[in-house]
Amino acid sequence: MNSKKIINVVAGFIYENNKFLICQRPAGKARALLWEFAGGKVEEGESHAEALKREFMEELAVKISVDSLFYSHSHEYEDIIVNLFIYHAKIIQGTIRKLEHKEIKWIRSHEIDNYNFCPADEEVLEIIKQNY
Repeated sequence: MNSKKIINVVAGFIYENNKFLICQRPAGKARALLWEFAGGKVEEGESHAEALKREFMEELAVKISVDSLFYSHSHEYEDIIVNLFIYHAKIIQGTIRKLEHKEIKWIRSHEIDNYNFCPADEEVLEIIKQNY
């Protein structure tokens, strides 16, 4: 029996001007300094859209609109199981500020291999490489 904690995580795929937004996890957290899509854990009673909007406000100080589901799957880490849901999203208000992450970048799909991403993102990154 697997006793690992299971968490639901939402993330936003924000694609503008042939680039998409990525964030570097802070030092001292699980998967420190790896790159990821902005987002976070879904709290009790929250919809995915509510959680994603809250996370973008808390971490990047911007309001977003959440569109269709882009990609989802489960990934098992050594410490937890992550059910990952990545949504198409758009920034609708505000200017991105670095409130949580070590670094924030806009990259093109051909630059993906220059960054060390969280393992849970590897499959979706292949889709992005092929389609964007």
